[in-house]
Amino acid sequence: MDRIALGTSGLTVSRVCLGGLSFGRVYEGGHAWLLDQEASTAMIAHALDVGVNFIDTANKYAEGSSEEYIGRALKTLGVPRDRIVLATKVYFNATTPEHLTRKAIFSEIEGSLRRLQTDYIDLYQIHRFDYDTPIEETMEALDQLVRSGKVRAIGASSMYGYQFHNMQLAAERNGWTKFSTMQNHYNLLYREDERELIPVCRQYGVALIPYSPLASGHLAHPGWDSGTARSRTDRVAAGKYDRMMEIDLPIIRRVEELAADHGVPMSCVALAWLYHRGVAAPIVGATKTAHFDDAVRAAEIRLTEDECGYLEALYQPHPVSGAL
Repeated sequence: MDRIALGTSGLTVSRVCLGGLSFGRVYEGGHAWLLDQEASTAMIAHALDVGVNFIDTANKYAEGSSEEYIGRALKTLGVPRDRIVLATKVYFNATTPEHLTRKAIFSEIEGSLRRLQTDYIDLYQIHRFDYDTPIEETMEALDQLVRSGKVRAIGASSMYGYQFHNMQLAAERNGWTKFSTMQNHYNLLYREDERELIPVCRQYGVALIPYSPLASGHLAHPGWDSGTARSRTDRVAAGKYDRMMEIDLPIIRRVEELAADHGVPMSCVALAWLYHRGVAAPIVGATKTAHFDDAVRAAEIRLTEDECGYLEALYQPHPVSGAL
């Protein structure tokens, strides 16, 4: 699989990132479709076999057990640490009500390092914007993690464009480490970040590594519901997409049409559109290796300008989803 420089981070990653949201222990109120340790290890092994070196998770996922499963899997598989780019996040913290204070960041990094069984995190990301903590406090704490060697690069996730811009400015003014990546909500059914956030990212040379690139599976099959356990039980996905179903179904039909023209699964077309839009490495979660293989295949597909325009033409503004 091809590799790409990840913004200004100094990291080089595969064009697909394996998402860790599918890994972990099932818990009350959590996702019912999580893979256990054995299945998680098998999925990670398969991703490595097809050339993926980039894995993303968060301290929040499955109450921390996603990080545990990934760390254990990499040890079991005997993967050299420098062969993997590990990304995780801080904000939704189990040990403190604080989000991005200095105290919370310094505490949470230690938990993530322990669960992932590593001495450093390649990409440490803030999961959301913290309205209650001064920007300077957050950015200085993240910079100190980089200077200490516990973190190699930092990234951000869903927020408004002005918030991301202000955080980058604070880092610039003080000589602190700036964000190299943005993990935002971006796919053919949700393109609101094209208005402000993505242009700000382009201004700073920030790489896009969007989550939900297949709109929680809606762009991977005809129609709306797939009948899977996730489609039946994922309340978060339902909240993001169900209210716009009638508007989005015609876009899904166009994805289905172009997939038939190219002789590929629908997910390949949806991901190929993201590559056309300049995305570095979409984060793909999968519970079946065959579905992940489809994502890997997408990196080799080239859509024309006319095809991308055809996919984009029916989009209508959506309620903001992701930024708090």
